[in-house]
Amino acid sequence: MIARRPLLLAGLAACSRRAAPLDVQWLGPDPARGHRLREAVPSGPAAQRRTDVLVLGAGVAGLSAARALQAAGRKVTVLELDDAPGGNSRAGQVGDLPCPLGAHYLPQPGAHLPELQDLLVEFGAASRRFGRWQAHEAFTVHSPAERRFDGARWQPGLLPAAADAKALAQHRLFAQAVSSAQGLGFSLPSYRAPWSAAHQALETQTFSRWLDAQGLTEPGLRWYLDYCCRDDYGAGSHSVSAWAGLHYFASRHGFHAPGEEEDAPALPPLTWPQGNGWLVQRLAAPLGERILAGRVGLQLDEEREGLRLRCWGPEGLEDWQAQHVVLAVPLFVAQRLWRNPPSALGQVKLQRAPWLVANLRLDGPPLSRVGAPLAWDNVIQASPTLGYVNAQHQGLDPRPGPQVWTLYWALPPQERARLQSAPAAEWATRVLGTLTPTHPDLLEHVQQMRLTRWGHAMAVPTPGAKSQPALTALRNLRGRVSIAHADLAAYSVFEEAYYAGLNAAGSLIRAPAR
Repeated sequence: MIARRPLLLAGLAACSRRAAPLDVQWLGPDPARGHRLREAVPSGPAAQRRTDVLVLGAGVAGLSAARALQAAGRKVTVLELDDAPGGNSRAGQVGDLPCPLGAHYLPQPGAHLPELQDLLVEFGAASRRFGRWQAHEAFTVHSPAERRFDGARWQPGLLPAAADAKALAQHRLFAQAVSSAQGLGFSLPSYRAPWSAAHQALETQTFSRWLDAQGLTEPGLRWYLDYCCRDDYGAGSHSVSAWAGLHYFASRHGFHAPGEEEDAPALPPLTWPQGNGWLVQRLAAPLGERILAGRVGLQLDEEREGLRLRCWGPEGLEDWQAQHVVLAVPLFVAQRLWRNPPSALGQVKLQRAPWLVANLRLDGPPLSRVGAPLAWDNVIQASPTLGYVNAQHQGLDPRPGPQVWTLYWALPPQERARLQSAPAAEWATRVLGTLTPTHPDLLEHVQQMRLTRWGHAMAVPTPGAKSQPALTALRNLRGRVSIAHADLAAYSVFEEAYYAGLNAAGSLIRAPAR
């Protein structure tokens, strides 16, 4: 946790019946540490370190690569910028309650992802019986899974009900479009799917423009599709490509119009109180002391006998010598880090979305509003945020008690500087301002708030991003340096990062000895 003196929201406290001011702190990555990469690389003596394979970045991709390399008998060292592994899937804690600092769920993987299925079996989140893979019920989202506040009452589910036959016809038309897209070919990880002229046509226009061209203008449907884009990509349907908008549905569970869900019920996602931090902790466990935190990579050089990485460590400069390096960092970081890289790296252009994650510790649930009860995922339709997840939803104790609400806010790029510079108290006020109109007594229950800022959280699949030839070239890179990151897919989800790590490790394991 970043050391900060607790900040007091005196104004808010004065307007409520709070007995004490609210304790607000930043929790998670320190932007100042990462921004050291912008400075000139320092010269001078450095502590000398050596390893066989150096993995830079302990997010999902880096941990995936390091585990596979270690299992193949390679000596691996992982350097991580932050104080703990996980990247934007890190876990945290508010008081005595666990919470996610980033991603909070994983869709159940299908048979086309056997490696991920095996991983979940290894971790005890799933089992195989008579050859059939099945997620453990304790880790799948319990009912009620989702609700939406429409301004008057909480409604079950996120997709607004079709108001009339005309609206229902549009829902069915979009379902048919998704079904057709599945026939065209969409997959997770996305590089496994074919890429045709039809895919390229979708890639060249925004999702919003494509929906307009299909005559899909029903307000409730359009709100829902925009929400899905903001939730997975950090930007709305006016920003992401039509390929990305259809990929959200066609690569996973499809889309089913009201009344058709029973024909193909969607499997509930996997989740934990600490979000995907539960997975990260288990990915990191076998690596143990091979993960070194608090390291800021500064410059990567290829030399005659191998590779040298200069970095800042907790005790000063370090020079790492390695035969191979896996860059499991965002591509814009790799561009700054790698001196004399292949031309493809410099050609990549990706827009990135800033995110704010707010974890609120409550002494108990606020008063219920009319409509559907508190769910796992709770979305306020008129809010600029993506709503909040009840991190304690999976608990089986029916008695009300302390809980953590994790609010997600995908911010526009112009808010990035403010996210970095504004004090935690200012952001806490904004967070509460999005919640208190729906939960007027919230301030009487909030005891602590921990805020996590991700200035460059994820790549946004804007038109043209996915089809960049440079991304394919980097994925197929051969040599002493490999790249493993979800950026290779032009967007960020667990599956893309996990398989990027496996692919990078596989290329090194198969490479002939030098």
